[in-house]
Amino acid sequence: MKKTFISFVVSCFCAVSLFAQGYQNPVIQGFHPDPSVCRVGEDYYLVNSSFEYFPGVPLFHSRDLVHWEQIGHVLDRESQLKLVGGNMWGGIYAPTIRYNNGIYYMITTNNSDRGNFLVYTDDPRGEWSEPVWLSQKGIDPSLYFEDGHCYMVSNPDNAIWLCEIDPKSGKQLTESRCIWAGTGGRYPEGPHIYKREGWYYLLISEGGTEYGHKVTIARSRDIAGPYESNPANPILTHINMNAQDNPIQGVGHADMVQAHDGSWWLVCLGFRTQGGQHHLLGRETFLAPVEWNAAGWPVVNNDGTIDLDMSQVKTLPRVPLSNTPDEDFNNSKLRVEWNWQGVPVWENYSLTERKGFLRIKGSEKQLDDSGSPSFVGRRQQDIDFQVTTAFHAQGKGNAGLTVYMCPFAHYDLFISDNQLKLRYRLGELCHESTVRKVPDDFVYVRVKGNAEFYTFFYSIDGTHYKEAGRMNTRFLSSETNGGFTGIYLGLFAEGDAQAYFDFFNYEPSVSDASR
Repeated sequence: MKKTFISFVVSCFCAVSLFAQGYQNPVIQGFHPDPSVCRVGEDYYLVNSSFEYFPGVPLFHSRDLVHWEQIGHVLDRESQLKLVGGNMWGGIYAPTIRYNNGIYYMITTNNSDRGNFLVYTDDPRGEWSEPVWLSQKGIDPSLYFEDGHCYMVSNPDNAIWLCEIDPKSGKQLTESRCIWAGTGGRYPEGPHIYKREGWYYLLISEGGTEYGHKVTIARSRDIAGPYESNPANPILTHINMNAQDNPIQGVGHADMVQAHDGSWWLVCLGFRTQGGQHHLLGRETFLAPVEWNAAGWPVVNNDGTIDLDMSQVKTLPRVPLSNTPDEDFNNSKLRVEWNWQGVPVWENYSLTERKGFLRIKGSEKQLDDSGSPSFVGRRQQDIDFQVTTAFHAQGKGNAGLTVYMCPFAHYDLFISDNQLKLRYRLGELCHESTVRKVPDDFVYVRVKGNAEFYTFFYSIDGTHYKEAGRMNTRFLSSETNGGFTGIYLGLFAEGDAQAYFDFFNYEPSVSDASR
């Protein structure tokens, strides 16, 4: 009887899971722009741009397109990735991931190196190849495989160009050919080719990766064109009146995939606004359903917009993932969520010198400098959040916690020669104040964020916290500072400083009552 009851409960749970619907956007929060997705059986893999951060191209896995787990980075070796840290317009632009005949391919642009290249592997969780450099210029390259042929598209000369390549050698096998210039929007980019019912579909983005962003599509019976534009273009945008109050803006740079149940889906970037028309988390990854109308054109989420609350959308059977645990620095490597500015100076970091602690040693590079300062951070993923760490700083340099947008926009709570200090860097403006003297021991520091402010706190005992100061969020926004990245919450050391960090605790949606 007991066994029968348990079987009944399990059956009910499976039925609920099978018919569960709805999800919340973004499906990957924080600075994860330019998503590209591919399916292999019932597994889905997704990559994002990483710009000046190392390692490059975060790689995610999912079984339901809603829950994503980061399984590593595609570019995790210095031989694959030449970077200049602090350059928000450099580094890795818009990767595409594709699968063909047992091999996974990732193609992208390194704007700090030689341009377009691809890497490949037979195991996405393992090592990827060294770069295979490509001749066709432009940015946002993509691949399409068919009948033993490999086609590449990218956007030189403000249009979409096509050629055939050998993906293992990079040799270009045909002349580049212009196949579409879009609908007239500026910066036609992010091209992807799909085939459905005898039609080749060319999906692109126009309008620039900002408030006027949009996704358009064209089709042809021949992969080389000519392509006819969808009369209902754009198929996705928030520039129109129906989305003027939507908290998601700047939607675009999309990729589509057909799921293992036959349904179609689109991933795209967008940003959540806060503090007025500002965004700080960077461009994030959003998900939307796609239907095909009677004329054979894709329709995104019924009306070409997306929402935070997608609770009415029928999804694939859910395969949830466990929450990301806090970082306790007890392992020999940092978790995959962590990044450095540019290729790090490895000797400035250690997880083994003192077991259970991350040691960061300062250098002549400051947070204000391009290059590779002694800094390691993870993305801010929630508008409302709290981060806490404890550290012991030594030497006469600076070490502590930073809310970091770029070298000329960051807020820092740090210790210098046993003085707890607060610093605001805003372009050419820099304000630094002393909060109080602290003991030569571990000190707890915290930052809480909401739509309007970052507020800093400190504690000597880890229980009772006092406010150290606060600053407006909008001064760190992309609208204020430009660039293509988002806020990092980081640990750093500068000059003649060395610090031992005990843990890093990130919590979303912390109320004021929990202070």
